[in-house]
Amino acid sequence: MKQIYLDHNATTPIHPAVLEAMLPFLRDHFGNPSSIHWAGRAVAGAIEQAREQVASLLGCRAAEIVFTSCGSEGDNLAIKGTVDALRGQGNHIITTEVEHPAVLETCRYLQERGCRVTFLPVDRRGALDLEQLESAITDQTILISVMWGNNETGNLFPLAEIGAIAARHKVCLHSDAVQAAGKLPIDVRAAGIDLLVLSGHKIGAPKGVGAVYIKNGTRLSPLLHGGHQERNRRAGTHNVASIVALGKACELAAAGLATYRQQVRRLRDRLEDGILATIPQVHLNGHPDRDLRLANTLNISFAGIEGESLLLNLDLHGIAASSGSACSSGSLDASHVLRAMGLDPSLARSSVRFSLGAETAEEDIDHVLEVLPATVQRLREMSPVYKT
Repeated sequence: MKQIYLDHNATTPIHPAVLEAMLPFLRDHFGNPSSIHWAGRAVAGAIEQAREQVASLLGCRAAEIVFTSCGSEGDNLAIKGTVDALRGQGNHIITTEVEHPAVLETCRYLQERGCRVTFLPVDRRGALDLEQLESAITDQTILISVMWGNNETGNLFPLAEIGAIAARHKVCLHSDAVQAAGKLPIDVRAAGIDLLVLSGHKIGAPKGVGAVYIKNGTRLSPLLHGGHQERNRRAGTHNVASIVALGKACELAAAGLATYRQQVRRLRDRLEDGILATIPQVHLNGHPDRDLRLANTLNISFAGIEGESLLLNLDLHGIAASSGSACSSGSLDASHVLRAMGLDPSLARSSVRFSLGAETAEEDIDHVLEVLPATVQRLREMSPVYKT
């Protein structure tokens, strides 16, 4: 049975060139980069090369990149570190209701400990009201945290406009760009971003490595304490092989960005058009303007059935998709993102996210479009709630 993987927003396969780049640091170059002898020197340079590669993808200086273990750690560092460093200036955070749990739960943690947090709503398209965002700023606001691209719907947020608002009010701006980095052009300076987070396993590197961009001069307390690694901003022995892999993945993403976007956009649109043309009573979750969504992402609800049931049936055909964030899998609640968009709970529970990757082929999409309509129809015939 052919296996078709359409869950790249959850994780991606390691790129062959990335694997080749990291293997020597698992086999031969075993030194600790903090050591001053030959074994340490042999790997220290590789870390700095990776730092340059990540910085090139984001449009910043290498010294502004800090390596972490994952996107969640990066978001925790950015948010908690800002609150700690700026606690003498204020205690108010502004974020959105549709952020990844790594941001939402961190903000709720801080809220329980005395911070004021404003969770901005979105409209039915999943879009922010920027006037509402600006009006939420007070003289106690120390951080605005808005994701670049939503992991469930693919909705893109206008970070450059938000950056201009933050700059006018001299407020630090953080963006979780885990789903955006490597999928679209990012220039942190042009966007006015102070803190940005990315994760390796979303762009062809292994799990367990990520990075944070920290604009030069940004005040930030460390999350981890111990050694002096990462210029005292993140303690802990470097995960050398994975850092090298992240650097290579960023280099490849930057080089292939235009081709990637064109390819996945064409196939995503083919899938979207095919579903809308062949399956009745479906609902697009996300901005109707396809330019305002990640090129690889489609989130759609199939009225009258449970999304999890559809996913299990697609899996029997070798098709891997998702019902939303992999970090929320196992939850019986409807997606917090779709609830925030005002979607009816039954429609929210009937949602499926298809997220394409560089290796997705046209025949993969065509096979999904062959299997999906009959599968949906069969599940609807079994459903006690579906109404034609």
